[in-house]
Amino acid sequence: MVFKDYYKILGLETSRVSIDEIKNAYRNAAKKYHPDVNIGDSLAEERIKDINEAYRILSVPSSKRKYDRIWNSRNLVNRKFNIKGKDSIIKMFFGNIKQKNMETVDKKEKEPLRGENVETEINATIYEAFYGLDKKISLRTVEGNMKTFTVTVPQGIRDGEKIRLIGQGKPGINGAKNGDLFIRINIKDDKKFKIQGCDLYTDLCITPWEAALGTRVNIQSIDEETKVYIPQGIESGEKIRIPGKGYKDGKGSRGDLVAEIKIMVPKKLTNEEKKIFEQLNTISTFNPRNQ
Repeated sequence: MVFKDYYKILGLETSRVSIDEIKNAYRNAAKKYHPDVNIGDSLAEERIKDINEAYRILSVPSSKRKYDRIWNSRNLVNRKFNIKGKDSIIKMFFGNIKQKNMETVDKKEKEPLRGENVETEINATIYEAFYGLDKKISLRTVEGNMKTFTVTVPQGIRDGEKIRLIGQGKPGINGAKNGDLFIRINIKDDKKFKIQGCDLYTDLCITPWEAALGTRVNIQSIDEETKVYIPQGIESGEKIRIPGKGYKDGKGSRGDLVAEIKIMVPKKLTNEEKKIFEQLNTISTFNPRNQ
């Protein structure tokens, strides 16, 4: 595959340019070789294709970084070749002064360069994050191979926190250290619990008579069962807060468990239940529509 020097195509001499500089160079080159300005010029048509291709690659930071690695390696070889070929001429006109400068350039090119960090993310359930676990993830390396990592998710990790695997990022250059791998943990709600900060939210279903009379019921938190008092006359949608039964706060304590009341009406009634409801309907003066 023929290597195209996208920087040269856009009229740039170096890869150390900003995205804004690339955009400006693209606009100037596209204006110069636009088909409307070069009617019937087949070379201009090919040129504008290369210009568009160069801009598409260099205007995106991720694809620019990949291209720069190839561009820099090719130009490093060319620079070394040119330095060796012109060594005698340099000595003839400038002596050792220029030679030292060239040696400095070559030395900089051999300086260790730490590898880039890599970031990814994985999902964990509320239970997995609360209790902690080991998860296996597979990522594709620079060489295109799949590599499997074992990630230890610590107990009580917060939503959005990152786990760092030292030295598992992109490899360093000229003997430098590898970059690190950062894994963001996304805690996903489940059917029973939802997480907000350090608090856990759940539904607490009760009967109409429990709501009317008040009672004590058992409710399941994430790690144990606990009793909660239902005040007389509570309504659907009201919330009861149980302190210290929520998610871990990272400081040795826990948030609250917040239970939202859901008053459930039985879909099927026994004959005796039906009679009681009919009797209640007859004697009760309560009408929620008049409240």
